[in-house]
Amino acid sequence: WYHDNLTRHAAEALLLSNGQDGSYLLRKSNEKEGLYSLSVRGKDSVKHFHVEHTGTTFKFGFNEFSNLKELVMHFANQPLIGSETGTLIVLKHPYPRRVEEPAIYESVRVHTAMQTGRTEEDLVPSAPSLGTKEGYLVKQGKIVKNWKTRWFTLHRNELKYFKDQTATEPIRALDLTECSAVQFDYSQERVNCFCLVFPLRTYYLCAKTGIEADEWIKILRWKLSQIRKQLEQRDATLTS
Repeated sequence: WYHDNLTRHAAEALLLSNGQDGSYLLRKSNEKEGLYSLSVRGKDSVKHFHVEHTGTTFKFGFNEFSNLKELVMHFANQPLIGSETGTLIVLKHPYPRRVEEPAIYESVRVHTAMQTGRTEEDLVPSAPSLGTKEGYLVKQGKIVKNWKTRWFTLHRNELKYFKDQTATEPIRALDLTECSAVQFDYSQERVNCFCLVFPLRTYYLCAKTGIEADEWIKILRWKLSQIRKQLEQRDATLTS
């Protein structure tokens, strides 16, 4: 969970997009040598705390710890700070430096739940990649089999589609934990099509290019593999 050259903005992007309440990581502080920043997510914001390495100990506020494990164990049981909303921030989930994500993410637009004022170009080199994607796709209707262009957003385990990019309310939100397969589809008269298989319906979607369709398929398949992995881990935990 040590991310060497991650910037403050990139840390916020990672923790807000892929983390959860209590997710944390350590990174170098730009302020001076030997100074680190502990970035922790509390609800929908990220707090940053200074950790100073004196050479023999790690100083955090008035506390000193002989190593980082000791620091983490201490604040796993005792809140770091109470936020303005009264939320207690506790270190629960280390955010690993190596996250299993396909290289295709490098071309995917970076999202942050909070507007940091930074552009995509500022974030991409530092934030390895985030499991989000958005764009226009052409979707086949359920009853009338006509095709309509819709704006799609993928965030966590949810694929939403909207009437267009300006719409605030989605037409539908698809829960990917219920999806059994994502694959190229050649049954339609259109090109660059793929489908998502759900228990009650198969959704047919088409991208502008084959490359774009391939990007959507790769990122959606990765999502499904992560969902299965989480279910397997949960089942294994319950069994044991």
